[in-house]
Amino acid sequence: MNLFTRYHQWTFKTVQWDFIALLLIRLYLIPIFWMAGMNKLTAFDSTVSWFGDPNWGLGLPFPTLMVILAIGAELGGAVLLSLGLWVRLISIPLMITMAVAAVTTHLHNGWLAIAEGTGFFATERTLEATERLARIKSLLKEHGNYEWLTEHGNIVILNNGIEFAVTYFVMLLVLFFYGGGRYVSADYWLLKLTKPIKRTSDR
Repeated sequence: MNLFTRYHQWTFKTVQWDFIALLLIRLYLIPIFWMAGMNKLTAFDSTVSWFGDPNWGLGLPFPTLMVILAIGAELGGAVLLSLGLWVRLISIPLMITMAVAAVTTHLHNGWLAIAEGTGFFATERTLEATERLARIKSLLKEHGNYEWLTEHGNIVILNNGIEFAVTYFVMLLVLFFYGGGRYVSADYWLLKLTKPIKRTSDR
């Protein structure tokens, strides 16, 4: 038996644990969509204004309806993902939500979520942001308690690119194709309970 065959035999055995990855994806996404939905719900009027305003907002048609659909997808999605119920189905509106957010809100900012001055995805916008960040740090070091301010993390400038939206979209795409996972989702147990029982013929 060659090394290539041994490798595939070993990796095939890990398939029995693939439900762990699907569970972790769900657990990762649940608080993200719950908080996003709750933020829109608690600031409903201002969110509607932002969705509909063509000047400082997104300029989307039917903004009230769009906000209601987004809240329903995000809050409903968080609940269904936590239960592992209708995971493939709820992944569709959540992917649509992420695609709309990426195109309307983040695309013009480039890829990076956090501004960086180096790397493949650095742009003129992020380069300018790093210059501003250097100035901010200089002012804080001169006039503030910089060590205390940065004790629990570095100061950064949000670039608000499509990085996070695309990442969530890809994670949802995995759930769409593979479901909520064996043993750890309501979908699995409902399918198991409703699966027709095979009867052996009498001999």
